[in-house]
Amino acid sequence: MTTKRNLAAIAAFMAAPALANPIDMIRPDAPELADYGLLPIGVQTLELVHSSQIDIVNTDGDKEPVYDRSLTAEIWYPAADGTEPGGSYQAILRDGKTEVTLTGRAVRDARPAFGERYPLIIISHGYPGNRFLMSHLGENLASKGFVTVSIDHTDSTYSDQAILGSTLFNRPLDQRFVLDQMAALEGDLGAIIDASAVGVIGYSLGGYGALIFGGAGVTQSATEYSWGTPNGLLSRHLAGSESHEALIDPRVRAIIAIGPWGRNAGFWDANGMGGLRVPTMFMAGGADDVSVYDAIRTIFQEASGTDRHLLTFDHANHNAAAPIPAPREAWVPVEDLEFVPFEHYADPVWDTTRMNNIAQHFATAFMDLHLKGDVSKRPYLELIPDAEAGILALDEEANPTEDHTYWTGFAPRTAKGLRFETLLKGE
Repeated sequence: MTTKRNLAAIAAFMAAPALANPIDMIRPDAPELADYGLLPIGVQTLELVHSSQIDIVNTDGDKEPVYDRSLTAEIWYPAADGTEPGGSYQAILRDGKTEVTLTGRAVRDARPAFGERYPLIIISHGYPGNRFLMSHLGENLASKGFVTVSIDHTDSTYSDQAILGSTLFNRPLDQRFVLDQMAALEGDLGAIIDASAVGVIGYSLGGYGALIFGGAGVTQSATEYSWGTPNGLLSRHLAGSESHEALIDPRVRAIIAIGPWGRNAGFWDANGMGGLRVPTMFMAGGADDVSVYDAIRTIFQEASGTDRHLLTFDHANHNAAAPIPAPREAWVPVEDLEFVPFEHYADPVWDTTRMNNIAQHFATAFMDLHLKGDVSKRPYLELIPDAEAGILALDEEANPTEDHTYWTGFAPRTAKGLRFETLLKGE
């Protein structure tokens, strides 16, 4: 509840000397791999058009119009040596109207690095969201030798949110289209992209799309929901169908699904989820009541066709790990929302920057291992399930002894409230 006292405190906060809305904060207690890498970062905005797509929003009865589907993408990439860090973004707040300024380390239109090619990571927001919702991951991973591209999914952003059926249908198709566009990109930026090694990071409905893209076909009942995609068009992603099989792309080698939505609403069953064939890391809040934590655990358990991990933030809700820290403008109530926009970004238990740093740490280890073949990152993913049960046992030179089970990469006393589980293919 927002009281007069709360509003006064918020007003004082807003009236304070202007502060940026940084997306690049690294806490002193962040795990080892959370910090930015050594590479300077550039950023570009790219306008894409996916021609001749079914217009789900305007489908009516037998009428299935076709349109050219516009998508805006933000691309972060390693920049040329000597690029000085620092830049800003103009983003739209959750109300779909208010423009806010975010600050980070990427330099707008900086000259790309040259002489090396970097794996590609596609980032896909929730419903609604926008391409800046996970910009902390976009920048951070680019500084470590990846090209990252975050999509504004049409009909699913704060400014143009339309019927859910469009998102259900288009989300994995957008991801595949953007992959193809990045693979075909020419010029200096295209020259540094290795589109043969691709990762996908999706949050909520973005995670739904990533899992379909990775092989988890939907159920027959999901194609028939009156509130879903009209005319049974979602059967394009039906488990076992030729159309779904044609969507799956062998270039995709790793998926991170954060709070993936869908199992809670019957979009998958054991058969469909068993089709997931890409190594996957799930991240979730243990109190998620949107995608529902128990449903996410079921996905993790049923995805027996691949190796997978589940990172749990105990007591966190649906905003675990993915959203940027709430912009200062989000702290103030707005007329067009029944809730304060802050609630869209923040968690009442966990500090957002803390969760972002933990997500950056694990995403770095996971993507380095699967997209670059960096086996030195395996220890960061070979952990006892309960972080708080870890034993800190170091010798006089601070090297781990045989009794040491504390999570790799976490300083003493910092592995709290986290669980990490692993199941191998066939389990």
